[in-house]
Amino acid sequence: METQRIVYNDRVVRQFLWASVLFGIVGMLVGIIIALQLAFWPANLPPFLSFGRLRPLHTNAVIFAFVGNMLFSGIYYSTQRLVKARLASDILSAIHFWGWQLIIVAAAISLPLGFTTGKEYAELEWPIDISIALIWVVFAVNFFWTLGKRREQHLYVAIWFYIATIITVAVLHIVNSFEVPVGAFKSYSVFAGVQDALVQWWYGHNAVAFFLTTPILGIMYYFLPKAAERPVFSYRLSIVHFWGLVFLYIWAGPHHLLYTALPDWAQSLGMVFSLMLWAPSWGGMLNGLLTLRGAWDKLRTDPVLKFFAAGVTFYGMSTFEGPLLSIKSVSGLAHYTDWIIGHVHAGGLGWNGLMAAGMFYWLVPRLYGTKLHSRAAANFHFWIGTVGILLYV
Repeated sequence: METQRIVYNDRVVRQFLWASVLFGIVGMLVGIIIALQLAFWPANLPPFLSFGRLRPLHTNAVIFAFVGNMLFSGIYYSTQRLVKARLASDILSAIHFWGWQLIIVAAAISLPLGFTTGKEYAELEWPIDISIALIWVVFAVNFFWTLGKRREQHLYVAIWFYIATIITVAVLHIVNSFEVPVGAFKSYSVFAGVQDALVQWWYGHNAVAFFLTTPILGIMYYFLPKAAERPVFSYRLSIVHFWGLVFLYIWAGPHHLLYTALPDWAQSLGMVFSLMLWAPSWGGMLNGLLTLRGAWDKLRTDPVLKFFAAGVTFYGMSTFEGPLLSIKSVSGLAHYTDWIIGHVHAGGLGWNGLMAAGMFYWLVPRLYGTKLHSRAAANFHFWIGTVGILLYV
């Protein structure tokens, strides 16, 4: 029997990881500034540092810079080990990393200058949209080329979540970015009126679904069993979770347009599909938490498992709250209130943020062949973060 030694490309994993840490700090700092601006109006420094300019900078930094870099790091690390193959191309990996960072810098410059399409989570103008599409293609080619070279024929469920992310985000971004340029930094959508709104929230809701949820679930299905040293509770449930989620999520966007000019049947359809999302979402949460059966005692001493357990619990809570808020009568009470902001941050900070911290604390010692510098500091991080998020929400 021939023994093969595989040298994984962990350089790009480290690069994305530290970029995520850096932009996480930046994105959350901007969040603190805009919160201050809401409470204390003289903190607005128009035009470049006003709330209207900095708010989209905050959302783009946290979603695409912090979580984006984190998910690329986790996907590249786990995929290589799940398929027993090095990333197909070091050159494509480098182009992906540096191209994504240049996109983030372009966003950080253009948004305070006021160059925006005005579409939530899709504010960036057409030259940057094209760059995003090209870099996403580089990511896709590198990923699927790696799958083609795999030594492990079985595709673990985490890979399924990654595939759904890559394909769906590409479709969402390209369709919602159909626009007519009228200048170097200005364009208008090819859609108009309520059709534009529907396409925007088909994109906007599923950006949450397929950029902030499905890739992180894939990361959960890889890193949580690794950290707990336990097999995933139910592999069959993970498959049901995957197919239920990807089928239902794509139809739920109209719940962002309740009580608008959108036809009532479309609003109701979005509400119904949102309510059906309770089943696969909670199935996934329970599958994650029950993977810890037989390892609950480790939560007392292992900060990584603390972060993962709390992150998965926040996933369950925010995916309970989301469908609840999609009910027309509840939306009538909650829309344009701070409840919506609390809901978004339960997902963004509670689910994405805690899962990122758990992944980083597990990954960094293994990437550098060392031990975690201070468990006490990691535990302090967990408690101050968790209590802070609970108070925020």
